[in-house]
Parts: sequence; C-alpha cells; structure tokens
Amino acid sequence: MSNFNLKGRSLLTWLDWEPDEIRYLLKLSRKVKKEQQEGKIKKRFKGKTVALLFEKRSTRTRCAFETAIGEEGGHPVFLSTADIQLGSKETVEDTARVLGRMFSGIQFRGFKQSTVETLAKYSGVPVWNGLTDSFHPTQVLADIMTLEEEFGDVRGKKLVFSGDGRNNVARSLIIICSKLGVNISIITPGELNPDSALIEKCTPFARKSGAVITVSPDTDEVKGAHAIYTDVWASMGEEDKKEGRVKLLTPYRVNSALMQKTGLKNTIFLHCLPAIRDEEVSTDVIDGPESRVWDEAENRKHTIKAIMIATLGLGKNS
Repeated sequence: MSNFNLKGRSLLTWLDWEPDEIRYLLKLSRKVKKEQQEGKIKKRFKGKTVALLFEKRSTRTRCAFETAIGEEGGHPVFLSTADIQLGSKETVEDTARVLGRMFSGIQFRGFKQSTVETLAKYSGVPVWNGLTDSFHPTQVLADIMTLEEEFGDVRGKKLVFSGDGRNNVARSLIIICSKLGVNISIITPGELNPDSALIEKCTPFARKSGAVITVSPDTDEVKGAHAIYTDVWASMGEEDKKEGRVKLLTPYRVNSALMQKTGLKNTIFLHCLPAIRDEEVSTDVIDGPESRVWDEAENRKHTIKAIMIATLGLGKNS
C-alpha cells in the first residue's frame, strides 16, 4: 500500500486534505478491518496515550476511539468537562499545552470548531475532531467506506442527504464527496440550506473530481440516488428548536416511499445515529434490507483507527 507521510497531522475538517490522502486512509481502514476479521493483533499503539475530551455525550465516537486504541495496545483517557477545566477556570490554550506534554494525541468532541482548532494550534500533537457544531469528519470517512463496501469505486455515485442541510454531517458530506467525485445532493427546505460560503469553497474540489453538488427543496432529487442519508432533526444543544424542525422537515422523512422514489433497486440507507425512529426515518427503513447503518457504525472504529495510525506515524508498521 502506497504510504503518505501524515505523521503529526491533525484532522479538524477535510477541507485541507488532498483526495489521495483521504483515499489512503480509506485503504488503511479496509486493511485494519480485515485484520480484525482475521483475528490479527498488531499492538501498534503500545506506549501511546490518547486524551479523549468530551463536551458532548457519545456512543459511537467514544467507543470507536477507546476500542481502537485499546486493541492496538494504547491507553485512552476519557476526560469530560466535569473532569478538567477546559475553557472555564483554565484557557483552552493552556489545557492544550499541558495535554500535549503528556499525551500522544487528543480527540475533541464538543460545540465550537474554534476549540478543536485551538487544541491543534497549541498542543503540538495530532488532534482529531470527533464532532463539533460545524463538522464531523470522522463520521463521513466511515460513510464513504460503507459506500465503497457496497458499490466499489464511489466516483460518479449519487448520495442524497435528506433533512437539515446546515448540520455538521451534511456539511462534512459536501466536503468529502466533492473531494472524492461523489455526486452529493442536499434536499432540505430553503430555510435550512447549507451556507453558501461552504458551497463556494467546495465547488473547485467538485470541478476537479467531477462531482456535482446540488441543493434543492424537491424530494424528486432522490431519483437515481445510490444512497439516502439522514440525521436527527435537532442536534445536541438545539432541543428548543425541535417543534419547528418537525414541521419543516416532516416532508423529508426517509420512508419506504422516498426510498422507492430513487428508481434503483439497490439504493441503501445511511444514518450517523442515534436515530429517532419514525421521525427522520421510518422503522421499516432503518430495520429493512436496504439499511447499512450497523456496518456504518462499525466502520467508525476502523476509520478512526486508520486516522490515528497514519497521523501518529505508525503506518510504516501497518
């Protein structure tokens, strides 16, 4: 496998990553997944410690990081805002400096994108964005891996995101799809369109890769989609907006009728989870034969493991 020197690199968003670097991580993800399936134990993280900073609760992100680190012989340390002085009694800059002296890498899952950027700037070690209000890069790498497992080469395939077009997953999908040549359609009411500045940034990537970026309020846009993706209608911290979102987004619920509207027999369903059943997705779809959400959830671990292997400089021994 061709090797990229990604040692010391942080993953805050995919905007500053080259398509070939992302493809390398996907190849490495498939490799480590195969190793696990074959029962091979490598212990590449022996002697490594990773700080896991969480402002927001998590199932998949926390479990993916902890199991990936543990399986490779490293030591994860979970730190919530109840455990450390992140941005309260102590500045984020000072926390970053301290953690960088003690840990091999830092994962952050929380609210502000500026927090993870500050950690990366001042820690001196790789920092991985496990989710902010702006971006969710580790999630969408697992999404692309799941698409590849289903369809092979994803270039020219069509992925439709149905729901809140401004959320961190939708925004991150626009970036990674535009880099990798996947046609990405966001179907959402106009009030929830992704910001034009992001589309403007991604348009040159799409032009280079051959991807098409579409934003539309029309559910007919699902025609020809190889995958339909959705997410909860009110993210963490937006609970007060729930009632209004339900009114706006009910027409964009992913149900069997929307899945059939693609006109393809092999369209799959994706969701980053947790899902609110019979709200953004019907139970028959998430539990149906078209659902790949459990593969997608598992792939969080393999892609996160690959990201850490590469950015901790352990790829040569992989």
